[in-house]
Amino acid sequence: MDRAKVKERLVALYPPFASLAPDRLDALLDEAPAMTVPAGTVMFDEKNPCMAFPLLLEGTVRVAKSAPNGRELQLYRVVPGEACVMTSSCLLGHAPYAARGIAESDTTLVTLPAPIFNRLVTEHEPFRTYVFSLFADRLSELMQLVEAVAFQRLDQRLAALLLGKGKVIRTTHQQLADELGSVREIVSRLLRSFADQGLVALSREQIEIRDPAGLRGIAAPAA
Repeated sequence: MDRAKVKERLVALYPPFASLAPDRLDALLDEAPAMTVPAGTVMFDEKNPCMAFPLLLEGTVRVAKSAPNGRELQLYRVVPGEACVMTSSCLLGHAPYAARGIAESDTTLVTLPAPIFNRLVTEHEPFRTYVFSLFADRLSELMQLVEAVAFQRLDQRLAALLLGKGKVIRTTHQQLADELGSVREIVSRLLRSFADQGLVALSREQIEIRDPAGLRGIAAPAA
């Protein structure tokens, strides 16, 4: 992605940068050039120091917490126009990462080195407001996740997850298990049960929603 396209995408996706003077934005990109990483790249990992603040222009990053037994619980995804609350909290608190971030697809991003991030937070009010509003948004999402894990049955959570992915879902049972913080065998058993009820049709790395109303009935919390 050339420099002009990077500037256009950055300003369009992250409005705080639109209020920066052009020469200051150019200076920022001199210190934080755009880069592209392939799908599967570990962007950051647990216990590692945080060195930069990523601003996605293309692609998706999945942020998950790992357990000692290898299971993972997806905390959230970062898409273009959003930012990683884990990274901002680590930079502001001078703490190591407490989760892992993996590029789910080829991802283009601008990475603000920690000194630039700290300078923007201190000196540029629109950027500071953006960073702290991010905390409020992500905290709400994480509270919903905690509530789902603590109080909803796995079949409810799986049904809700499927409903949020469209009519035809191209994924694996392992990927769904990772999103739910479960294991593949249990998710596969639930999917077969859904298929037996005529709610979904299963094929290799694909799930077709046949009865969305039936899935909504399962996903709905009990009165």
